[in-house]
Amino acid sequence: MFLGSVMGFEGIAELPLHDGHVPGWLMKIMLRLARAILFIMVEEYGPDKVVERFANPLWFQAFNNVIGMDWDSSGSTTVTTGVLKSVTWKNSELGFLVLGGKGDRAKRVPEEVPLAVDLLGLDKPVDYYVKVSRLIAKIDSAMLQDGYTLYHHTLFLSNSGKWCIVQQGMNPVNKLARRYHWLETNNYYNDPHKAVSGYRENLVINMIASESRGLRKTLLDLARERPTSILNEYSKLYSLLKKQRLLEDYILPTKTGLAITDQREKITIYKPLPLPNELLAKLRRIYEYNPDNLDELLLIRGVGPKTLRALALISDLVYNEPPSHRDPVNTPYDPFKYSYAIGGKDGIPYPVDRRVAEEVIYTLEDIIHRARIGEKEKIRALKNLSRIKFRIIGKYLK
Repeated sequence: MFLGSVMGFEGIAELPLHDGHVPGWLMKIMLRLARAILFIMVEEYGPDKVVERFANPLWFQAFNNVIGMDWDSSGSTTVTTGVLKSVTWKNSELGFLVLGGKGDRAKRVPEEVPLAVDLLGLDKPVDYYVKVSRLIAKIDSAMLQDGYTLYHHTLFLSNSGKWCIVQQGMNPVNKLARRYHWLETNNYYNDPHKAVSGYRENLVINMIASESRGLRKTLLDLARERPTSILNEYSKLYSLLKKQRLLEDYILPTKTGLAITDQREKITIYKPLPLPNELLAKLRRIYEYNPDNLDELLLIRGVGPKTLRALALISDLVYNEPPSHRDPVNTPYDPFKYSYAIGGKDGIPYPVDRRVAEEVIYTLEDIIHRARIGEKEKIRALKNLSRIKFRIIGKYLK
């Protein structure tokens, strides 16, 4: 979770894997709170701004905490987006929808997009949003190789066509998650994320960093080369790597004139690599497709992290165009304080206070009701919620 100045830290982010499920009574509270808050937000700011808010990982986490979910759990993403999906599809008048979800639900986005486009009355074609979804999922799994495996993908879509994407990956070694936030953009390859929240890693292949511009051009050039010529270079490098007894040993210049690297981090991160024969089959498919741009390269079936890692190795060591090793995590903050609103499922900072939760829900629903019957000035009562929030926080910090 995020540790910020309130807790005396400069700021790191961790989302550990937690077991267990949300109890039924708490899920009902979450759904009602989320519905009430969303109606007020849409009334106040409109659907586009609401979608934009969820592209901010700090605001996303604060929303998660306010509705009563764990303050430091990987489930803060999966449960919160699940709640949002349920609320938005049952209340289409909100003007935005949440698609996808965890595991198999993430793969259903292409099936859900046509329904969403029709329901929201969007002008852009279905294929546009399907491509955005597929492309961003591939970028965060293949172009950004940070040790996290994606298992969650949600697309937020407003009635004007504005979108944001929230994805989550899990590191199988340390059992920590990180979240990737995208906001509608035409830039997919040059530091494109709105934000990435998680624990900062040391060993990363970042092909979408601004300093990887040369690498990206080389990748596309390699994709158009004859597979046999690429394989010859790759086989030399692969053999050199396989002869190393220890990862920390430096690989020295050989009779081929190729010096691999003197940076231990690069040697480590380029392993394991695909076998030459395995790579050849992928290269032939890429060559036959003859991609015009990175979008087309990434969306070729079968082109994944191992293929791109192999091409990045050649780019780095033969053409002197290395990938960046900069981790894009950029969200040090402490939304833990928002968990003081009604408490948290895991009992931190205290168990969910049902009475306070019901009181907040009734207040919000009353504001919505009054606004709907014409007393729109009553919606300004939303501004009082911050004062209510700080009174609640003050009560439990004493």
